[in-house]
Amino acid sequence: MTGCAKPATGPILKFGLRIAEALNPLIFTPGEPAGIGPDLAVWLARQPSSAVPIVILSNRHLLEGRAARLGQTFLVPDYAPGTTAPVSLIDLPLPVAAQPGKLDSGNASFVLDGLTRATLGCRSGEFSALITGPVHKGIINAAGIRFTGHTEFLAELTGTPQVVMMLAGRMHSNNAWLRVALATTHLPLRAVADAITVEGLTTALTILDAALRRDFGLSNPHILVAGLNPHAGEEGHLGHEEAEIISPALDRLRRQGMNLSVPLPADTLFQPKYLDRADAVFAMYHDQGLPVLKHATFGRGVNITLGLPIVRTSVDHGTALDLAGTGQANPGSLAIAIEAAIAMAQARQTA
Repeated sequence: MTGCAKPATGPILKFGLRIAEALNPLIFTPGEPAGIGPDLAVWLARQPSSAVPIVILSNRHLLEGRAARLGQTFLVPDYAPGTTAPVSLIDLPLPVAAQPGKLDSGNASFVLDGLTRATLGCRSGEFSALITGPVHKGIINAAGIRFTGHTEFLAELTGTPQVVMMLAGRMHSNNAWLRVALATTHLPLRAVADAITVEGLTTALTILDAALRRDFGLSNPHILVAGLNPHAGEEGHLGHEEAEIISPALDRLRRQGMNLSVPLPADTLFQPKYLDRADAVFAMYHDQGLPVLKHATFGRGVNITLGLPIVRTSVDHGTALDLAGTGQANPGSLAIAIEAAIAMAQARQTA
């Protein structure tokens, strides 16, 4: 793939246009049963053959009911190893009948059991990649299960000590790819500065650089690094993290051959003069980088977990409870997530 703001070319496949050889099926977990995930599963089941077979992991009665509500049908076969069906289903028991837009903590185990089954299937090689729909963190926690998010859950499940959350998408302005990775993920803003350490940044940037090479085919990826403070610290007048933590980490990694910028002010780095010659942006915290990316790519974005032993992509939006069952769910992000998962799985297979 090319840089953040260059024309989108490279290994990413156009969804549904050609067969990807020698890949096992992808697996899709729709997520929260009261949200728009089941709507997306119904949409997926009605698409022409994708580049790779896709297995939906959900509840058949739930999806048949959601399809009927949408004035459609859900007619897919049960999954069996070796299946050639374009779309098939692993049918999981649903503890509580799900109503669109109405959360029920009784279904928290359904969501997490599905994620666990899908992840273990990817670890065993049964599936080539995991694509996740949106989950509702609050209702899972309301069930008494501590859950921070997909990223952290999958890291723990796979025994991965550190992962990196990256969102990527095709910008509406020019169809180019923008990639934004995060030094920290789901932390209160008050906790962010304490979480920025030389060792943490070194590990996260190493994961990002390796993933850009392995999963995206970039031989010498150029990464723009945001400062933590306004104006990247204003030479110490607005904070010391840039001089004492971020720059030393970047200096260490440059000596190892990584192509990294100096800490840049986050309010100005998302400009063509920077993005045109970069392959990714590394932001210090969630709401520093992702609002820009979502504004530029919303509906055409994908959430990717880097550093896992499996390929995992996800839609870039939430459960949208108010849209569930209305027929207004936008499947664009799911299509991009499938597209990216196929490309990444192929890149790993040929690396």
